[in-house]
Amino acid sequence: MAKMNHSSSEKEPETTEPLRYLSKMEMAAVENELLKDYRFGQQQLIEMWGHASALAITKAYPLSSLSKKQPTVLVICGPDQNGSIGLVCARHLRIFEYEPTIFYPKRSPHSLHQDFTVQCEKMDIPFLSYLPTEVQLINDAYNLVVDAILGPETDLKDVKEPYSGILLTLKQVKIPIASVDVPSGWDVDEVNKDGINPDVLISLTVPKKCATSFSGKHFLAGRFLPYDMQKKYELNLPEFPGTECLIQL
Repeated sequence: MAKMNHSSSEKEPETTEPLRYLSKMEMAAVENELLKDYRFGQQQLIEMWGHASALAITKAYPLSSLSKKQPTVLVICGPDQNGSIGLVCARHLRIFEYEPTIFYPKRSPHSLHQDFTVQCEKMDIPFLSYLPTEVQLINDAYNLVVDAILGPETDLKDVKEPYSGILLTLKQVKIPIASVDVPSGWDVDEVNKDGINPDVLISLTVPKKCATSFSGKHFLAGRFLPYDMQKKYELNLPEFPGTECLIQL
């Protein structure tokens, strides 16, 4: 196959094929390749994903559209990578003049996750010590909830407190929920039957199989995947507008 010249290789692969939705194993392979072969750092990936997630929230819920006087957002972070993406998302929301509050019940001992926590603390983002079980308190205090609890990396057979209780609470809230990458409690590879019901889903890099059953507002965020990888995995990513790093599907 002829090698593309430099000018043409800068264009994204044109596609009329449908966008691929990846399984848990395929997504793990993509991420592993980014880390091992392309030498992306984990902190670098989390930063890009968190920034793109915050941008998606500004598109779905612009400051001018929020119903409460203060632009409050509750960001709930889990113990693994998805939680760290939530921390980065909260930091960028703060820069975009929202007022995030973080609930991060089990802080990771991993230095990488601790760095993201310190960055939020240094920006005076408040951390809740507990999540009110009285759902009305959450409805009254915040415009929306960002669900960055359980990502594709989570084994759902292993979900214990406090996360099982948090998911029960989120099933009852009346304010909108925006889920990062995978709605918490959904099986990555299956159509959802009994999970939370977010209004917005922000798929990171590539949508996951479970997103085929999602009927709300769906964004694809994180525009950095090398073209050779896009071709190798036959992702058929959509054409992003201009220099945007996200697109509504």
